[in-house]
Amino acid sequence: MHVVIVSDAWYPQRNGVVRVLDSVRKRLLLRGHRVGMISPDLFINTPCPTYPEIRLAMLPGRKVARLLAEWRPDAIHLATEGPLGRAARAWCLRHGVPFTSAYHTKFPQYIAARLPVPLPWLYGVMRDFHAPSRAVLAPSASVHDELTQHGFRNVVHWSHGVDTALFTPRDKALLAHLPRPVHLYVGRVTVEKNLPAFLDLDLPGSKVVVGDGPSRAKLMERYPAAHFLIANGDDELARYYSAADVFVFPSRTDTFGLVMLEALACGTPVAAFPVPGPLDVLGASGAGCLHEDLAIAAREALKVPAELCRTHALTMTWDGVADQFLSYLAPISRPAAQAA
Repeated sequence: MHVVIVSDAWYPQRNGVVRVLDSVRKRLLLRGHRVGMISPDLFINTPCPTYPEIRLAMLPGRKVARLLAEWRPDAIHLATEGPLGRAARAWCLRHGVPFTSAYHTKFPQYIAARLPVPLPWLYGVMRDFHAPSRAVLAPSASVHDELTQHGFRNVVHWSHGVDTALFTPRDKALLAHLPRPVHLYVGRVTVEKNLPAFLDLDLPGSKVVVGDGPSRAKLMERYPAAHFLIANGDDELARYYSAADVFVFPSRTDTFGLVMLEALACGTPVAAFPVPGPLDVLGASGAGCLHEDLAIAAREALKVPAELCRTHALTMTWDGVADQFLSYLAPISRPAAQAA
């Protein structure tokens, strides 16, 4: 099968969406499928306002149409709702070609955190985008229920996974110089990640933030006692996860939170709020602690054995995620593809 994935999030960006899409793409290629990526690097692009690491394709309509017509895919998946996703959606509707889509990011909450725009209106925009989709892939049961409550149709549950060969327990040498316990956050350093809820906590030991983003410089100035680091590649990232004593995830708006699963695979327990994302990742596993008082969650998570964290992560594989992805695709009939 020839699958085309259209995504406004792709390399050189480093975030959960890119991790998910690339992991699925690699599994499909290993199975003999062809996978084409329509991504911002193929277009003239510009930095996203307030989030310059994200590049937005400029006026992509004609080129997206040409690529889809030339590639003649067997299925089209729209991974994001940005300029590329909208251009591909328009082409599909114009030619009567079915497609699937995904809801990776809670854009209504993210936009509302930056601009005075009503949430119901923002959800309406997202609902309109996904309305023609044959299946809207939601990364967790909680997001599935949330979208359904907001009037989305054809929502299906699509789990996420982790590379347990890469993210595996290592020694604690990388952060051995810091006072214990080491409380770690990994991810984008942006306003919606709610990092002050972690950095304001009165905790013993050390606080470490690994990642980059538009809020990093301001937070470094505001919290001089915290350690702000950058991981050079996934192997070093896995070493940071392993070197910590607890992984603190302060976000209340993530659809899943893949970094939590990566931490668990490295044997590091998770402390988080009891909200969608952490609830879906941890479930009833006991591989961490969820509490409205994040300091209590961090202290309790320290008691969780590393073996329990690793065992839970091993239940979530990318092969299973790829199986689900393929089962949800909407095959394009050859007459429709030829007409396009």
